[in-house]
Amino acid sequence: MIKEIDLNCDLGEGMNNEALIMPYISSCNIACGGHAGNDETMHTVIELALKHQVKVGAHPSYPDKKNFGRLTMKMKESELEEVLCEQIETFKKVAGSHGAKVHHIKAHGALYNDLARNTHLTEQYLQILMPYRASVYLFVPYASVLASRALELGYHIKYEAFADRNYNEDLSLVLRKEKNALISNKAQILDHIYNMAVHQKVMTVTDKERFIMADTFCVHSDTSDAVGILQYVYQNLHLKKMSLAKF
Repeated sequence: MIKEIDLNCDLGEGMNNEALIMPYISSCNIACGGHAGNDETMHTVIELALKHQVKVGAHPSYPDKKNFGRLTMKMKESELEEVLCEQIETFKKVAGSHGAKVHHIKAHGALYNDLARNTHLTEQYLQILMPYRASVYLFVPYASVLASRALELGYHIKYEAFADRNYNEDLSLVLRKEKNALISNKAQILDHIYNMAVHQKVMTVTDKERFIMADTFCVHSDTSDAVGILQYVYQNLHLKKMSLAKF
């Protein structure tokens, strides 16, 4: 039996490799002005996605282009609501101008990691996204505060796992500052995906297996040789009796 999987990638972040990546993924998360991106890049990436039948999603972030959205920001609730609404509504407008359906919303960087464990921030985030509850999926990490609360509130979710990142025992990602945070070996990345997708297990950095659920797998566009990694995974999925789930 062939296992269909969704491969996603964070795009529109200034790497300018979107055209090379699109043939090898099935969904993408497009920066919408918080950590990177603007109207022009959103238009460009959405056009490419439609050409390759790739699902599009908004990729909102703390408003921090200086640090690429990878540092936690302490913000007033009203300020966070304003910046997130602006990013998502702008993305929705741009997508609509191309006749593209917004398939999902995935928070970026520090915001994504904070939502995994911060109950108060999760409540605020899900209230902000309430107008989209019935129409989009949320990409969320398995066994996170965000995942459990989103399900309680009736959101449609897809559990996300990271193909190019190592995991701690608590299923948090190894911090990027650590030397073993990233996985760069292509064959290892394919095995990493296979174990999570088929066996629902992930090998942690302490060499212990943990149960994990994943509906979509991310390779970051700024990972070294991201294009080569995605090409290799795409071309070798059949060896693991997997295939890419397109529209």
